[in-house]
Amino acid sequence: MTQTIMIVEDEEKLASLLADYLRQSGFETVWIGNGTDVVPRVKERQPDLILLDLMLPGRDGLEICKEIRTFLQLPIIMITARVEEIDRLLGLELGADDYICKPFSPREVVARVKTVLRRSGEHPAPAAGGLILDPERYSAQWKGHDLDLTVVEFKLLHFLYQNPGRIYSRTQLMDRIYSDQRIVSDRTIDSHIKKLRKKIAAVAPEEELIHSIYGAGYKYEPPGAS
Repeated sequence: MTQTIMIVEDEEKLASLLADYLRQSGFETVWIGNGTDVVPRVKERQPDLILLDLMLPGRDGLEICKEIRTFLQLPIIMITARVEEIDRLLGLELGADDYICKPFSPREVVARVKTVLRRSGEHPAPAAGGLILDPERYSAQWKGHDLDLTVVEFKLLHFLYQNPGRIYSRTQLMDRIYSDQRIVSDRTIDSHIKKLRKKIAAVAPEEELIHSIYGAGYKYEPPGAS
């Protein structure tokens, strides 16, 4: 199946150039030039990857990225002329998978797109008898045993599962789990993780899927990877 790349860029000539190069590499493309249109179109189309400019009319790219991460996990590459370190760090904390700074070569963009898609596609599919997650029903099973997770516990497991081996701080996890910006403490995440690990251990005592990294946060490791 042909993969679709959503190009979110207000410079029409640049967007057209990127679209030409991506189509030559076998991708379908969708172009959006205004920030306010992005989230509705993502919900409608659900592309395979988004090239997201930070400086957009209507709405800032960082805000868009953060909202998308509340309902959908898909690769996002941010394109920016703002190279300040704070923007880079903030963007990555909000869930960007990569950065490309202007000016750039269209060939570089295509190469980055292929790399990020390949990396996202390497996440192991649940093998028979292993961990099976159903985001639509918020259900999780291990070897046929229901883990009986709360919505928050499922969201934590699902997000970490989609990003195996990557360490996330408590703050980063809170940003992704609590989309309504409620005020919660770092220890709230610790409590949810503790309950999640307890439920996993009840059906899979031989596996440690969620790892605590001292002073850094948490990560998911697939069975047999640690």
